[in-house]
Amino acid sequence: MPSPGGELSLPAEARAAALASSSVAMCIAGPWLDEARILWVNDAFCEYVNSPASEVVGRPAVDFALERVETDQDVTVVSALEAGRSVQVTLHTSRRSRQVWTQVSLDPIAAGGVDDAYWVAVLQDVSAHVRRERAQRVSLEDARRERTALHTISRVTEVLSEVESPYAMRELADQLTGRVVAWAGIYMNDGGLVLADRLDVTAPPSGRGHMHMRRTSKRRGGRQSHPETGETDALGDALRPGSGAQNLLADVEDSVQELLNGTFEGVLTFDPHGDYPRGSASRWLAEDLEEHAGHHLLDRSVAVHAVPGRRRVLGLLVAIPFDDEDQRSGDVRTVLGVTARRAGLAIDNARLYAREHRLAETLQRSMLPEQADVSGLDVWTYYAPNSDHAQVGGDWYDILQVTQDVVGVVVGDVVGHDVEAAATMGQLRSVARAYAYERTTPGPVLDRVDALVSGMRIPRSASLVYATFKRHAASHDEEADVAIPERWTFEYSRAGHLPPLRVRDGEVIMLDDGGGPLVGFGSSPRETAPVDVQPGDTLLFYTDGLIERRDRSLRVGLDTLVETAATIEAHDAAGIGEELLSRLAEAPEDDVALVVVRIPGSETTRSGDSSSPRSRRWLLPSEPASIGRARHAVARTCAAWGLGSPVSAELVVSELVANGVVHGWGHIALRLFDTPDGLRIEIEDSNPAPPVSTDGHANRVGGFGIQIVERLAEWGWRPSSAGKIVWATMRTEGLPDFGSGKPAPSDPASGPTPVEPQDD
Repeated sequence: MPSPGGELSLPAEARAAALASSSVAMCIAGPWLDEARILWVNDAFCEYVNSPASEVVGRPAVDFALERVETDQDVTVVSALEAGRSVQVTLHTSRRSRQVWTQVSLDPIAAGGVDDAYWVAVLQDVSAHVRRERAQRVSLEDARRERTALHTISRVTEVLSEVESPYAMRELADQLTGRVVAWAGIYMNDGGLVLADRLDVTAPPSGRGHMHMRRTSKRRGGRQSHPETGETDALGDALRPGSGAQNLLADVEDSVQELLNGTFEGVLTFDPHGDYPRGSASRWLAEDLEEHAGHHLLDRSVAVHAVPGRRRVLGLLVAIPFDDEDQRSGDVRTVLGVTARRAGLAIDNARLYAREHRLAETLQRSMLPEQADVSGLDVWTYYAPNSDHAQVGGDWYDILQVTQDVVGVVVGDVVGHDVEAAATMGQLRSVARAYAYERTTPGPVLDRVDALVSGMRIPRSASLVYATFKRHAASHDEEADVAIPERWTFEYSRAGHLPPLRVRDGEVIMLDDGGGPLVGFGSSPRETAPVDVQPGDTLLFYTDGLIERRDRSLRVGLDTLVETAATIEAHDAAGIGEELLSRLAEAPEDDVALVVVRIPGSETTRSGDSSSPRSRRWLLPSEPASIGRARHAVARTCAAWGLGSPVSAELVVSELVANGVVHGWGHIALRLFDTPDGLRIEIEDSNPAPPVSTDGHANRVGGFGIQIVERLAEWGWRPSSAGKIVWATMRTEGLPDFGSGKPAPSDPASGPTPVEPQDD
């Protein structure tokens, strides 16, 4: 019969024998407060721990636990023992002279209160399970590291695709910091190491230069002598006792400099706390790391990777690992190595492209048409190549001050608008300019050009028109006793070029005389055609890009130009040119060159309801003479628009153009707009650097001109595709104080908040 506890009656001896002979290792321990000493063990337990019962009984149970799988199990086990609850724990134990993982199940045997409870423990070898679990964790961690590495390299590649963007180097370091290493920085070796935020594509790498001494001296605060020796070196650094000039020489051991020189291969393990010679790259790097990454250093070493270019080391990738294990990790080294190599290639490519671009741009700018500062005529010019890859094409113009009273105008067109056409244009332009200064009659000039070009084997055909304006001073006819005012005469000759136009009081005459074959094909002397011109007349010179379209013939385009010129309402050369462009050249299909020459005469102010565009533009060479031309352009425009006295605007444009000449490069674009807020002046140059104020710089020379601009106008600046634009808006009433230099509220295109302009 079963007993009341659900058991069949079984002698105590039988139960004891069953437990003792069980293959499951088990033991009985005393109360937990008495160190849970082992009171009974079975044979399987003795075999499990490889010790006889005599050596096991009486010992605390914790003696058989080497370590735990999870340290937070301590709290769980202790709380269960205190509460008298069953609990399981996995321990690192010794079994048969080898260490195994054992799962221990503890169950209380109540003999009274919780503190007096006995415990029965069952042991089971779970080493295989623990090893599998640990292998899975390692595999998951490796997979996580690989994903992190791939993601980081992907982000690095994305950042390097725009390596010339602002703060690209800082963003590159940020991709590594916190993900792969504790801290990372990109140091460029541009005349000496410097922690880079952005890439300066204009700075060539210093190669094997040693310029770190100057930076170290500057960082250490100037000229200070050593308190014991009172001596300083040539750079102002304090000399320690026993130190000498040999510490400043390049032959001292300098591992960082060797890495920069390319004589050290591999990854440099750098000690930022080492004692390095003054002026060395290692000393400079240690001091810079202390300044920028001091809280990450602690006692860790630093990994320094070279950033290699094609021919030399461009800089360093410096990384501080999370710990020593990461320092030795192959994944971390791989990511840092790949980042350094890709960064070097991207930087080298960017600098190579920038160098070639500057070279091409310099050559192209040297061939861009330039307008001479001529006196006595109102001249406006315009040129635009129809190419996305070049700034010049086959069209060109030249305005030449041949003598004090002779002005030459050259407009030409080489077939095509590619680089070869630009090269041919440069040759023809030089030839025409040279002979224009020898002869003042157009026909003989083209004869000389034909003679030279026929022997040059120029691969492209070209058309050309050359005209001269001759000024005759005022005189007095003694016989008729009549005063003869100053007058101009006009002559021209064409070599296969489109005819110029003369516009007089709405009447347009096509000047189609003086024609002949293309340049270099003239077999007979060229003709020179004189044209009667009077004060107020306007002469138009152009290339076919102004009128030629795919959907109409050249004759129709020429007729359209004549009709448009007859209805022009502007009375200044710039206004006439702008009106022609706005009506005919909104979407040109070829290079466009346009020259407008107006004979001064009775000035007529245009009416307020005129349809002529209230905008003007000029392309000025970067030379001091352009300042005067800009003033004259503003004065004529203010008169044409009826804006009153141009004195203030002339002063402002003088300062802005002078600023562009001194601090910019390339040609300077001057634009004028008649806005509801007043006359708006824009000056564009190719220097993208933002203007810098002299405020707070007591030793900076100049800066007074911009103070004048601040008093007379509201001004600012914004970046442009070619560089930057500095703008100023003149007020039509009074001279308010706009010293803040903030963008005009009514100007949505004013760009970012302006910085004080540079005007040294």
